[in-house]
Amino acid sequence: MRRHTPRTAVALCSAALLGAAVSTACAAPPTAQAVRQQPRPPVLVDCFWHPKVRPADFMLACGDGNSRLTSLQWTKWNAHSATARGLNLVNDCKPYCAAGRFHTYRVDVRLDHPRPWKKHPQLERYTRISLTYPDGRPESFTRVMTYPLWD
Repeated sequence: MRRHTPRTAVALCSAALLGAAVSTACAAPPTAQAVRQQPRPPVLVDCFWHPKVRPADFMLACGDGNSRLTSLQWTKWNAHSATARGLNLVNDCKPYCAAGRFHTYRVDVRLDHPRPWKKHPQLERYTRISLTYPDGRPESFTRVMTYPLWD
């Protein structure tokens, strides 16, 4: 039978004490500060009811896809509003939508009026979108178009 030296005994005791300390630290309840979470920013709900934050693209016309936002560059996204610049691709539907052409317009986007989302009440979602066309715009559109967003 092998004899254990004092050095081996000290090493084993140290390992046991270290293991006990680590398991105690891991089992300790989280502090109130660790439990408290930062509020989540509002989301933008897409056509498939997925919550999005700062999406690069967003479909405005879910039913037929005749208007969508692309190349979105977000400059602000907070608890009150979000702003971006991008492009709005809009079908002119001439002579009818299936035969129409898509035209691209520069657009400034603003999201606001966050409210709790019925599907996920713990999340807030933006309920209004405003599109501002700094240059050209689709026929029959005003310079600023504001729409409610679906719930």
